[in-house]
Amino acid sequence: MREIAVFGGSAHPALTAEICAFLSVPQRPVRLQRFANDCLSVQLQSNCRERDVFLIQPLVPPVQEHLVELLLMADAARGASAARVTAVMPHYAYARSDKKDESRISIGARLVADLLVTAGVNRVLTLTLHSPQVHGFFSVPVDHLHALRELAVHFRGRDLSNSIVVSPDLGNAKSAAAFARRLGVPVAAGAKERLSDSQVAINALIGDVTGRDVIVLDDEIARGTTVLELLNLLREQGARSVIVACTHGLFADGALDKLAATDVTEIVCTNSVPVPAQHDKLRVLSVAPALAEAMSRIHNGESVSSLFDH
Repeated sequence: MREIAVFGGSAHPALTAEICAFLSVPQRPVRLQRFANDCLSVQLQSNCRERDVFLIQPLVPPVQEHLVELLLMADAARGASAARVTAVMPHYAYARSDKKDESRISIGARLVADLLVTAGVNRVLTLTLHSPQVHGFFSVPVDHLHALRELAVHFRGRDLSNSIVVSPDLGNAKSAAAFARRLGVPVAAGAKERLSDSQVAINALIGDVTGRDVIVLDDEIARGTTVLELLNLLREQGARSVIVACTHGLFADGALDKLAATDVTEIVCTNSVPVPAQHDKLRVLSVAPALAEAMSRIHNGESVSSLFDH
């Protein structure tokens, strides 16, 4: 069995360290240098020859910096004769750019997938893509995990007899339904219309939340615009309490403080991305064990399907 070599980019060093601890392998050093002309240079400071190389780098702000860093890491590993290069991207930011919804617009998700493969990536491990169809943009194998298991474990010990899972939109309804099945509770969904990048409208709710303890489930929270709009509708329809849960807690533009300032009783996310702030209402769950298990199975040639089976 060829040796495993794990390198972490600068996007989320804490997650890389936690994954390496679960795998009981050392984190290999990476030298990142910026020249006077602002160009980046990456050196993998450990032997890659005939190794199974894993590069851990979520695409988080500054997204373009971290993307180029990942591309350079993949190119360096390929040039160093790595046996296989796997990009471990817990958050694939460009998954939002998945279709041509306006004239003369780029499809960033497909372009970035092509760039990664061109740079030398042989396999991709990612978590809760915003648009599941992005999986098909890659010409190399993709292992698409989710965090429903970790989120369900967090809630399962509670009294859920009056609870209901609510998806903010119909696009996330399938994941919300799978999450509701894990908890043994009903599911509802909002009818969302996106008006712009910073404005949405949720005009209706499919399902009854009157007097219910609501668990809002979304794939990611960036500005929090969608969730804040949904909270207004839930109040109007008589929800008793609301908890907000997501996989990727980006919390841009003070979104965490805005959500915490409402009557939401708890905000739950994972550490797929570095959480930019802390709050008494915030609970951060670790996905490092799941990612480490997937990496171990990939390395050993074992099935990964049980990890992303709903």
